[in-house]
Amino acid sequence: MTEAIRIVTATSIIYKTTPPRVTATLFDEPVDGYGFGMVKFPSEEWVREYMEKLNSNASYADAGKNWEGAMVFGIQKDATFDKDAFIYLDLYHGKCRDAKFSFTESDLPVPEYKYSGPYANWRRLINKEIDPIQGLLTGKFKLQGSMMKVMRFTKAAKEMVNTTAMVQTEF
Repeated sequence: MTEAIRIVTATSIIYKTTPPRVTATLFDEPVDGYGFGMVKFPSEEWVREYMEKLNSNASYADAGKNWEGAMVFGIQKDATFDKDAFIYLDLYHGKCRDAKFSFTESDLPVPEYKYSGPYANWRRLINKEIDPIQGLLTGKFKLQGSMMKVMRFTKAAKEMVNTTAMVQTEF
């Protein structure tokens, strides 16, 4: 039996048609495995979803086409999140070759760069309330690694943040 799937983003409804029945649901309710639920940040599921979205983002692929270097995102505990968390991204020529999540930094490969800040600031970054470069310049985030190299790739950094908005994130 042939299935036709049509996603109507303007109304945030997904339709799955398998003749002779039609089922409709809101994005946060699954339909026979085709729903789009919220993904908890930070988590292994969020990292997998983010890697998939990053690798399908043509703007990021173009902006990061000359980038070589792994990065760890350090999410620091604060009043709204009770433990440190780490996201490792193996970034190479506009693609993410590998991504890992851990609550223990030593479980991850050693990166060339580390971009870290409190959980509350990560939340604001993902919601596009903070620009990633301005976050560094204003002290909301810290960078370990060559600032000069990162500053040559500000468009790639912004596209990485734009990609976070493509992940249906639950905080």
